[in-house]
Parts: sequence; structure tokens; C-alpha cells
Amino acid sequence: MAFSLIIVKQAFTNLEGKICFIPPPEYWLKLAKYDLSVMDDLFTSKRYDYALFIGHLVLEKLLKAFWVRDNELNFPPKIHNLKRIADDTKLSLTDVQKKFLVKVNEFNIETRYPDYRMKFHKICDKSFTSKYLEKIKEFYKWLQKEI
Repeated sequence: MAFSLIIVKQAFTNLEGKICFIPPPEYWLKLAKYDLSVMDDLFTSKRYDYALFIGHLVLEKLLKAFWVRDNELNFPPKIHNLKRIADDTKLSLTDVQKKFLVKVNEFNIETRYPDYRMKFHKICDKSFTSKYLEKIKEFYKWLQKEI
């Protein structure tokens, strides 16, 4: 994946005295766009559980773009809970959208841990996956308009 030079939003010194850079929202948007294409490739190759896992990452990165935009001088939290990330932004989400983010969180957990993976793999057929990937893409488009 090739990236052009991105001007960082802010630099700061962490607790260990190292200089850290806060990437701007555009950084997160580029990562999300790339992951969206990976998600589609995984679906095409019938790797449905991993397509949903990457779908979670797409939304996580988009939400982190909002988080950076709305929380100046802070690095986004190193968490994967989509609703918690969204709660710390200025986004106005409906209850339906919030519930959707909670559902998509399951794709992160279910795929990440081996004891859940096999059970999750069994329900991730083409129909189940297609349904949720379409919803992820709709949410992606909505977030793109909001940023």
C-alpha cells in the first residue's frame, strides 16, 4: 500500500520522552478506503469471516478519523469498540446506528479469538456476510458524507 506524505496534526512527547505524532483524519480515511477494498477481495475469495473482520476495521478507522477531528491534541484510543469510539466524537448517531456498531463489534471479537472463530466461521455463509457487508458499506458512505 503506497501512501503519500501526510502532514501530522500535532506532535507531542509521551511519558517515555519520545516524540509521537498524531495523524490527521485524512490518514485514517486512507486506511479505511484501502481496507474497504481488502474486505471486498476477501468476500470475492469466499473468506467470509475475515471479510467481516476487515469490515469492522473499516468502520473503526473511519470513526478514529472523527475521533481525531473532534478531540484535538489527542491520539485516538487504542480500543476496537466502535460504539465507544463513536461516543467520544461529535457524531449524532441514531439508536439503530448504535446497535449496528455493537453488532459489528462482534465481528472483531469472533474472528480474533480461536475459540470463537470456528463457531463464527460456520455462520458466515455468503448470505449472512453479504447482508452485513452491504450495511457496512452504507455506514461507510454515510460517514464519508459526515466528515
